[in-house]
Amino acid sequence: MKRLEIRTEVEEQLRRFGIIHLGERSARTLSGGEAQRTSLARAFAIHPEILFLDEPFASLDPPSRESLIGDLELILKQTGTTAVFATHDRLEALRLSDRIAVMKDGRIVQAGSPEAVMNYPLDEFVASFVGVETILTGMVKRQNSETFVTSVSGNEIEAVGKVPVGEIVLLCIRPENVTLSTSASRETTSARNVLSGRIEKVTSLGAYQKVRLNCGFPLVAYVTRHSLEKLSLKEGKEVVASFKATSIHVIRKEETQ
Repeated sequence: MKRLEIRTEVEEQLRRFGIIHLGERSARTLSGGEAQRTSLARAFAIHPEILFLDEPFASLDPPSRESLIGDLELILKQTGTTAVFATHDRLEALRLSDRIAVMKDGRIVQAGSPEAVMNYPLDEFVASFVGVETILTGMVKRQNSETFVTSVSGNEIEAVGKVPVGEIVLLCIRPENVTLSTSASRETTSARNVLSGRIEKVTSLGAYQKVRLNCGFPLVAYVTRHSLEKLSLKEGKEVVASFKATSIHVIRKEETQ
């Protein structure tokens, strides 16, 4: 490329990543976020067909990370560039990916759309990796017309599907699908599963609170801070947890062996 073309391209990429003001700065004076933006601008300057990224946001502080993820998301759409990136952050994967592959011991164990991988994990490892906080092992006791009932630690849990009586299954329950209340019954909720439990631990996760229950088995729910205060949820308190039969993802043990 001619010198003028190079300068034009460099300025375009610096502007695209919001760092045009850094054009004359020494690389030694750049912050972590500025250096990462510069690296990406340099990569895009040659108009790559495929961009390979390895944990590109891992070393950044939260504000820089959120800003760069948003910009990269937009730039990838604008340029139509294919990006393959490795990450341990499922929120990054959900936000940026059209297709996700989960790897274990160097082998892809499941690949598909973000919705399919996150909501329909094929085995217990994938389920844990994509944020399923509660994975229960139970035996099918009876089959209804559209649902089946499983025995888990002396409790009955109803899920949608057809599974033979006596079969061992894994029940995957995402914490955002669990509702907590101080009093409830089957008559006041549409959820098929209503269980009593005691709060064992409350952990702040920023925008929401993680509540770990003992219902005869471990169960995790996410609630807002407002709900936590309104219901006076604290360790040792007795509460009622409910979740719908349709919200349970069932993994048949025989299919994973």
